Amino acid sequence: MKAFSRGDAATVALTAALIAVAAVVGVAVGVEAATPPLYALWRPHVGPGTLPAIAVAVLAVGWGPRWAAVLPWRRLLLSAYGVALAWTLSLTLVDGWHATATRLTTDAEYLSALPSTPDIPTMIGTYARRIVDFQPDSWNTQAAGHPPGALLVFAVLDRIGLGGGVPAALLCVVVGCVAAVAVPSALRSLGDEAAARAAVPFVVLFPGAVWVGVSADGLFLGVTAAAVAVLAAGLRRPWLAALSGVLFGFACFLSYGLVLMGFLALAVAVAARRYVPLVWAALGAAAVAVCFAVAGFWWYDGYTAVRVRYYQGIAAHRPYWYWVWANLGALAASAGPAGFAATRRALVARRGPAALLCAAAVAAIVAADVSGLSKAEVERIWLPFAVWLPAAAVFLPRRSRPYWLAFQAVTALVVNHLFHTVW
Repeated sequence: MKAFSRGDAATVALTAALIAVAAVVGVAVGVEAATPPLYALWRPHVGPGTLPAIAVAVLAVGWGPRWAAVLPWRRLLLSAYGVALAWTLSLTLVDGWHATATRLTTDAEYLSALPSTPDIPTMIGTYARRIVDFQPDSWNTQAAGHPPGALLVFAVLDRIGLGGGVPAALLCVVVGCVAAVAVPSALRSLGDEAAARAAVPFVVLFPGAVWVGVSADGLFLGVTAAAVAVLAAGLRRPWLAALSGVLFGFACFLSYGLVLMGFLALAVAVAARRYVPLVWAALGAAAVAVCFAVAGFWWYDGYTAVRVRYYQGIAAHRPYWYWVWANLGALAASAGPAGFAATRRALVARRGPAALLCAAAVAAIVAADVSGLSKAEVERIWLPFAVWLPAAAVFLPRRSRPYWLAFQAVTALVVNHLFHTVW
């Protein structure tokens, strides 16, 4: 088998062309993004994380596939989490410690909404009515654009004495890196250890780590990946399936778009040919929804209000005709070239858990894209879906995987050093 096929070369070439065309068209017509298709500022720079990030990339590319193939499973997962943590923190620190510590404290971010939240019950009970803009007590951009789950997490941190940007950022990193363990664990629980081991170095060097360390979407990534892994582990354990439902349910109160993780849950059931666990998961998710409803927040009310708020802001000036295809260029920055190449191969192969989970992620991405509620910034917003694309690395020829890993690392390093990601 050839290391690289014509299909692989064509995929990379088309992806590069897509990004280039999106950049040229975006600048020419003005699409309300700093450097289209990315929502980032062009700012070539280095920082204290530069050398550590390069060192981690060299280590993971040089030895990652070999270690993934031979290490005992538990030791492999522990190592994967450690390397993913080092990779993400290093990329985060390329922008410097001050930027890392203050990213979640800007005017549009969650932490700046906390001073207007006197107590948690009141916050949840009044959340929906404060979403629409141009009111005296309207939430800021991030708080208004999401259900109360994320602000609740940061409010709890603040109440227990861990307020400020540093604990919030570290929480997003620590939880986000759970994906490096959860994704391969899900594949192994579904009976495909070869796919699980092949996925490990690719989820460790996930280019989306650039955004895991600087946005709450890292938190969303970790929670959703864990939900899928727990569901896969709970196929014959109802209590685990119900716990996965609690995670899925809470994810829906972190971001409205995460209801699309239902595609991943369905893929787990199809891969295992066991559908009863979905019932237990649905009960767990329903319990979360009931708790929020009792506290005063009904999910659909929030969703209805956020659709109004969405078009009160910058989204009204972002043309659908552009972003419906340019979003895929932004996705390429977080999924990486290996993510697109593995996806093409998985969709052609149409066999095994990795292919099913990858196809489910594609379905979620397509649904989010055509909805018109994901215009720009998807390099971070779609992280919970994007991580399942390179997870299909088992479909890449074995001898080509170190090269694909190198492409992934270079993608993250180039993006992180050429752009300053802002929200």
